[in-house]
Amino acid sequence: MGKRLRRERSVCARISPRSRYLAPHSTFCCYEEDVWTAIARFLSGRSLVMLALTSKWFYRLVMDESIWKFACLRDLQVPEPKQVTFKWISLYASAFDGSHSYMFRQQDKHIDWMRIGAFSLDSSLALLTESLSPMGILEAKNEDKILESGTYCVLKNIRTGIWIADLQLVRCPICDLTNCEGTMQTLDARHIELFLNKGYQDGKWVYQVVGAHDIKENTEAASGAIFDVKHLKDSSTSAIFDVKSWVGKPADWQPKAMVTGHAVAVNTNLQKNEGLHLKYHVMRAGADGEVVSIRISQQLL
Repeated sequence: MGKRLRRERSVCARISPRSRYLAPHSTFCCYEEDVWTAIARFLSGRSLVMLALTSKWFYRLVMDESIWKFACLRDLQVPEPKQVTFKWISLYASAFDGSHSYMFRQQDKHIDWMRIGAFSLDSSLALLTESLSPMGILEAKNEDKILESGTYCVLKNIRTGIWIADLQLVRCPICDLTNCEGTMQTLDARHIELFLNKGYQDGKWVYQVVGAHDIKENTEAASGAIFDVKHLKDSSTSAIFDVKSWVGKPADWQPKAMVTGHAVAVNTNLQKNEGLHLKYHVMRAGADGEVVSIRISQQLL
């Protein structure tokens, strides 16, 4: 024991007090990048930005695409898409900077919103519906064209990849009252790259109504869902059909939502009413382009 203590004191004696404090800073660039890259993967987007501002060395490290790709897929809880057009840091910012589609259009009609989550559309065919009945949905998937009206709407030419879903509360389009409490809810889903496209930013891409109909009777709830037709029979999708596990109880008027790997659904219980007016809206990337945004709106009659 005595020999070991003398040896440790001998080593410490060769290091001056000043050099002991400066050593960590003088050897900073010798740190392993792989270690810091691994640490960065545990940080939120905000923390990554703060870390990048501390030094040029950290800025170079944090701005690596692999870090933001990991953060984006981790926070959205989706698998990696086949390809993306924009940088991952830009995709992360557009997904988590608090923006939503009504901030770019119709701000005067917007009341409130909530983020539901993200899901993947692997095929170019999507099913939109107001019904959460599994039997009806599984039968509807065989439609070969977009339905102009009815419970279901089948969309072709969907842009595949990551989609982000929000639930929007907006004033009814025929109401100009500033004190309107909001009589329309909208399931709003968009491709993750939508806000970064010039066609969207300059207003050239607009929503078009592809289906509409009325439910002219008292309805207990306003529901809407978007499914990737390719994954309708997946075990993960069945969670949406288990309605009792996620919708609110009859006296609960708060909106509820469910997102799975390849589908999203919303449900809001309603008080006594005279029915609903339902619309399916789509936005395409140009006149004959891919569908890049979908809305299912439901307005009280």
